[in-house]
Amino acid sequence: MMKVAFLIHNIEAPSCRYRVLQYFPFLRQQGVEASVHLFKHKLVDKWKFYTTLGRYDLIFIQRKLFHPVDFWYIRRKAKKIVYDFDDAVMYRSAKSKNPHSFSRRVKFAYMMKRVDLIIAGNEFLKTKALSHNSSVVVIPTSIDLSRYSPKEDLYHEGPITIGWLGSRSSLRYLKSIMPVFENIFRKYPNVQFKIVCSEFLDCPHIPIIKKPWSWDEEGEDLKSFDIGVMPLSNDLWSQGKCGLKILQYFSVGIPAVCTPIGMNRDIVEDGVNGFWAMTPEDWEEKLSILIENPALRKQMGREGREKVLKGYSAQASGPRLLSVLKQVAEKNELGNQF
Repeated sequence: MMKVAFLIHNIEAPSCRYRVLQYFPFLRQQGVEASVHLFKHKLVDKWKFYTTLGRYDLIFIQRKLFHPVDFWYIRRKAKKIVYDFDDAVMYRSAKSKNPHSFSRRVKFAYMMKRVDLIIAGNEFLKTKALSHNSSVVVIPTSIDLSRYSPKEDLYHEGPITIGWLGSRSSLRYLKSIMPVFENIFRKYPNVQFKIVCSEFLDCPHIPIIKKPWSWDEEGEDLKSFDIGVMPLSNDLWSQGKCGLKILQYFSVGIPAVCTPIGMNRDIVEDGVNGFWAMTPEDWEEKLSILIENPALRKQMGREGREKVLKGYSAQASGPRLLSVLKQVAEKNELGNQF
């Protein structure tokens, strides 16, 4: 039985839920002894945990960049290490004026050169990792379709809901297009806006439904949308985004309007399962088209769910993940060479 320790930074973080925890039932069913561990912050807790790493066939680090001293010790104790990331962790986030960070760059390079395999969430991230290590594979962030059933009341009476679901750190993207929504709501009195998050934006001119995010209610919240949106800024951090919001919208069969940055361009086929929008004028035009055409919303939503089914489902990604973990664990020639 292969023993794998998954090191995560926050059990509530989307990257941990969608790139680690959702695969546990499948991995355990396949005979993997999978355990999850939160990163330790106190020195005594860290070193106590590090001494146990040799018990596992493989250590799976999700997203965290360790200080070189910490990682040197982890590398000495661990038999094999896989590093998984779905954000441009080598850069600062989009809210920073200067995306470049010397400390992040050093940590990233140090770790990438010393792990046995890197799993990147998209091709942009893969390219960054390949600068330091040739053992890189892409496994996209995926959706467990068993959790999400398609929206049924596509031709319902009542308001049309434009929705956004995400983390508070991404609210800044939404804020950037609020003037567009003001125009939309002046033009279409039957439209409302819904935010599902732990925090919210306020706009006196827009009827906003504020719904606290809940794992158990996420599917129903998504199905309360008629149109999903995913605005981004055009920067290095956004290039590393893996399009989770869009996949969530598609999983329940609703179309998406997005900024065509990074992986958004791959997931959303403009005019097929959603629309691209770069400028405020684009946003207003594409949202208006969907508001006025319920049949188009239905058709695009159906295409979106099919897109997830074919290339972004956990049912397809789980076996792929298991395969690469086994390959790393069984590669004797890599060993503990650092």
